[in-house]
Amino acid sequence: MSPSPYAVRFSAPAAKVLDALPEHVEDTMWDVLDAAAGDPWGFGQWNAEDPEGEDVRYASVGQLSLTYWVNRPMRRLTVLNIVWLG
Repeated sequence: MSPSPYAVRFSAPAAKVLDALPEHVEDTMWDVLDAAAGDPWGFGQWNAEDPEGEDVRYASVGQLSLTYWVNRPMRRLTVLNIVWLG
């Protein structure tokens, strides 16, 4: 049996950006977060030179980028930042 996906939460700044995203971009963002919730380490480390920062990850699709933190004990992803260059 595979473990359940991680829950997703948003920081206050990320939530503000989320509210302003066009619907098609928001749909893409949720697709990316679904993938990240199933395999949090499947996306790149935000700063590969930081040996203590392996739980801060980024995901990019086209003009959309997300930075998230993996909270292992709580099994949560916290979206720290959303950037859409549209």
